[in-house]
Amino acid sequence: MKPQPLIAVNDIAASRHWYQATLGLASGHGGDDYEQLMAGDEMVLQLHRWEAHAHPHLGRADLARGNGVLLWFLADDFDAALRRVREADAEVLEGPKVNPNARHREIWLRDPDSYVVVVAGPYGDLGA
Repeated sequence: MKPQPLIAVNDIAASRHWYQATLGLASGHGGDDYEQLMAGDEMVLQLHRWEAHAHPHLGRADLARGNGVLLWFLADDFDAALRRVREADAEVLEGPKVNPNARHREIWLRDPDSYVVVVAGPYGDLGA
């Protein structure tokens, strides 16, 4: 079993562009109501427009986004990921910083819909 998180967004095209530019993900579906974002052949995130398809359990667009939930992405090459983040001019909440417990680097971001997105290097990539 693998997680395939789905987040509700206001504008699929704007969110798709942000995740492509900032995280290097690719479109796996396309469309104005729903998108699958891919890392290689693996779907890692789904985007769903708030008003589309009348899903009763999607949540409410007028409430805060993702309180208590972080979208956490593991980057094989943190330096390349950091370059993408900077080139995309993404809003940085914190970092880049070293997480001493995991012995890796992290950068905490805010996406266009105010979800918190963390990009982290591989565990232990800083050595002992």
